Amino acid sequence: MDIKGITLMPEFEKAVMDLGFSEFTEIQEKCIPLIQQGRDVIGLSHTGSGKTAAFGFPALEKVVPGKGIQLLVLVPTRELCLQVAKEFRKFTKYRKTSIVEVYGGVSIGPQMHALPHADVVVGTPGRMLDVISRNAFDSSRIKILILDEADKMFEMGFIEDVREIVSTVPKGGQKLLFSATMSTQIMDIAKTYMKNPEKVKMPVYVDKSKLIQNYYECDRRDKFSLLSHIIKKDPTGLKLVFCSTRHIVDIIDKNLNRQGIQSQALHGGMSQSRRKQVMDAFKNQQLEVLVASDVAARGLDIKNVNLVINYDIPKTSQEYVHRIGRTARAGEEGNVISLLCQEDHENFRSVLQDRSLLINKLKTPEFERVEFIRPQRSYGGNRQFGRQQRGGFQGRPRFHGGGGFRGSRRY
Repeated sequence: MDIKGITLMPEFEKAVMDLGFSEFTEIQEKCIPLIQQGRDVIGLSHTGSGKTAAFGFPALEKVVPGKGIQLLVLVPTRELCLQVAKEFRKFTKYRKTSIVEVYGGVSIGPQMHALPHADVVVGTPGRMLDVISRNAFDSSRIKILILDEADKMFEMGFIEDVREIVSTVPKGGQKLLFSATMSTQIMDIAKTYMKNPEKVKMPVYVDKSKLIQNYYECDRRDKFSLLSHIIKKDPTGLKLVFCSTRHIVDIIDKNLNRQGIQSQALHGGMSQSRRKQVMDAFKNQQLEVLVASDVAARGLDIKNVNLVINYDIPKTSQEYVHRIGRTARAGEEGNVISLLCQEDHENFRSVLQDRSLLINKLKTPEFERVEFIRPQRSYGGNRQFGRQQRGGFQGRPRFHGGGGFRGSRRY
């Protein structure tokens, strides 16, 4: 098989056929030959461009099963770790390759037990340092190091962890770095550790001609009521609601369920098994709404999202683009609605610094104001919701309208 001049090893060609590839994406067309040639590559690409296959196929071709760990992929989150490993297993369907995930939030024992038999490791920086400190990771045979979603890793404070891990990898190996943006930190990493890297920059994969971006202005006390109205107005299709913190995610999720809206929360404070359970339910359309922190904006394969709602506005245009990248993918139409109260305008101005984003203001619709229950402090100092019974909460709501309350953090 030869698609636009790209030739893969026979066992990978069969996997490509099984995956239904009729053509490679632009980043795949440009990166695969460079990686096959042994070049160091910096790929600048947003979510949804096909970068996992762009680095996965040519890197996995160079791994000889049974010869120790030869490929290490560093990613920022557990979800992306699982997603990349899952895709790698599809790519190596006809070439038996041992792929081991190394991430936090689960027992380290089974991961350490699996590492001596691994050919490929996909890991998060913190847990990788754990296994390195326990002398459970042999990096001496690594041929290729890949940093995926590098900007996100650095935003999350992993820059020094990444440097320490990179320093353990043989200097002569091939290094690939994929990121949405080219920050100062990324340029520094490239200058320090990479050999004359080839830069491949891709346009945003979201089809803006099919993506409708709007925003409503409202009082913060009415924010949840407006959210509830938007979701109830269009009961069809999957909806993804982004909030700025885990705490707000949990509050919004509980209040949506109180309004009879079938939702689930997703954030980094949940156990891995629970997060997987929620994601599977959403992907299988057993849920109407997923309420998420920004952890869900990166690396997760969420198809058929009809509407993205920004309950809180992200701080940067890059984070906004990653959020909206969940919809209008692969030629499908999508919608984005952002809810702005007074406290959101500073972040919104930062988002609008990206002149390519066309976000229209709409007249705020009439909507029913509904009760919004915030957690109450117990005598022990912990926040608690009123007891839930038969889909509702017992006890008197502390306020109405939703979205914010006096003396609190804004929602």
